[in-house]
Amino acid sequence: MKKFTAPEAWQVACLHAEPFSHLNQLFDLKSQQDWPSPQWLSSHVNSVSLQQYDTRFVADETIDFGDKYYEEIIFETHQVPTRSQNWHDLFGALIWCLFPKTKALLNALHIEEIAQFGLKQRSKKRNALTLFDECGLVLAIDDDKWRDAFKLHQWQNVFYDNRSEWQQNLKPFVFGHANYEMLTNPFIGLTGKLVCINVDAAFWQLSLSEQYRCLDDKLVALINDGLLEDNTKMSPIPLLGIPNWHEPQDLEFYQNTDYFRPKRRK
Repeated sequence: MKKFTAPEAWQVACLHAEPFSHLNQLFDLKSQQDWPSPQWLSSHVNSVSLQQYDTRFVADETIDFGDKYYEEIIFETHQVPTRSQNWHDLFGALIWCLFPKTKALLNALHIEEIAQFGLKQRSKKRNALTLFDECGLVLAIDDDKWRDAFKLHQWQNVFYDNRSEWQQNLKPFVFGHANYEMLTNPFIGLTGKLVCINVDAAFWQLSLSEQYRCLDDKLVALINDGLLEDNTKMSPIPLLGIPNWHEPQDLEFYQNTDYFRPKRRK
């Protein structure tokens, strides 16, 4: 598998690709001439949620961590350490803007796990929290058949045979900021962790911001109900299989079983 390397400089060209369409629609990210500053990111904290969250993004080098861990700094100060000229932290900040309730909940759960197990011992739950935080892909669906098809690795069916259903009956929302980072320089093998969320007919009539607010609420409820107690309720999704997220996407592309792997027999 190709080793991933993100672009070293600010390259707006990579942000024109379809996976970044939500960020461009909601934040006009591709119009930025250089790396967005923590101040610019902080100005968008409440633009999607319409709440009054006091989360702020602060240049990493200005924060005195002392003996505090990253998650502890966020929990205690509501300041998110943000490295400059860094794709990972840029997208991490934007996910805070898109899913503020879920991100705050994940942060609180990390603190609970640290209090119980310490910093060095990582529980199954904390591993799941981290995996979803880094690699999660939320898929809004109108029918459980889609969830079942993904669990069975019916890739050709969901991606190719039913590509016309995408955006109408199932719609992807990136949650994991590492996904966004790797999509700046995509490679065959790029895989996320899928969480399907059932939505009703009214969802498809909402604006994009309203859809994010709806999913943020639903994610909080699911996580509180045990979604991320371990990794078992997430399934793999080859991200470049999503219609229009890669070229070409002909039948031969989806027949590459090194990427679109069949379900393992138990």
